[in-house]
Amino acid sequence: MTDKIRNFVRQDPANSAIILAISSALIVGAAWLFQIAGYLPCQLCLWQRIPYYIVAPLLALVAIVSYAGWLQQNAVRKYLIASGLIFVGGTILAGYHSGVEWGYWAGPTSCGAGADYSPKDASDLLGSLSSVRPPSCNEAAGRFMGLSFAGWNIVASAGLAFACISVARASLIEHESTK
Repeated sequence: MTDKIRNFVRQDPANSAIILAISSALIVGAAWLFQIAGYLPCQLCLWQRIPYYIVAPLLALVAIVSYAGWLQQNAVRKYLIASGLIFVGGTILAGYHSGVEWGYWAGPTSCGAGADYSPKDASDLLGSLSSVRPPSCNEAAGRFMGLSFAGWNIVASAGLAFACISVARASLIEHESTK
């Protein structure tokens, strides 16, 4: 099974681009599901989603354009490397947020003060929109297996950065060996 996956990835970097685009979309989709479940994001949490919002559609478009024959493998590799660097930035931002949560340094002044987002009744919905502040960046909404959402985002962003850059490198090596 792993040989089939390895061959699929090595055949064309666009195959990896579509897998990484789907992975990025699934990760940010999970963040939305947690938000729907009541784990409200702070400002830094929302900023950490930006790399996923950029990379998922970018790599999907790159794969589609490559499959159509309008983009060469070398260009796909460059987009994979750029996506990996975007995720490196996401990893750094998630690390910064984790440090804020653990009290190692102060968060941005734009972070909320931890007020409750939800209105108390439907008639108060419009009134609450102007008075509610988002959760504070220094309080983790929850911890799972010892890591907050920011901590898990370090893992996800670093993993995707590594995958993007590794696939681009492996594809280049494969391309060089077939010359």
